[in-house]
Amino acid sequence: MAKEQQFHVTAETGIHARPATLLVQAASKFNSDITLTYNDKSVNLKSIMGVMSLGVGQNADVTIKAEGADEEEAIAAIAETMSKEGLAE
Repeated sequence: MAKEQQFHVTAETGIHARPATLLVQAASKFNSDITLTYNDKSVNLKSIMGVMSLGVGQNADVTIKAEGADEEEAIAAIAETMSKEGLAE
């Protein structure tokens, strides 16, 4: 069963180059399929181009979904990256 979590983007710059890179790096450590959904569009969170293509701005609501053997750890790591970087809550 997939695990998902909602985030409200609080960073002024949204999820641009640097934070996108950090999220991709966090996601890439896991075997699970991890997607980022924004405005009904979903991209692979392990793809920097995919994440950048969404143009997630401040005050956006996004959903991160992980599906696989390490989905719980994946969501926890991504949530930690989001809060540590002041990206989202």
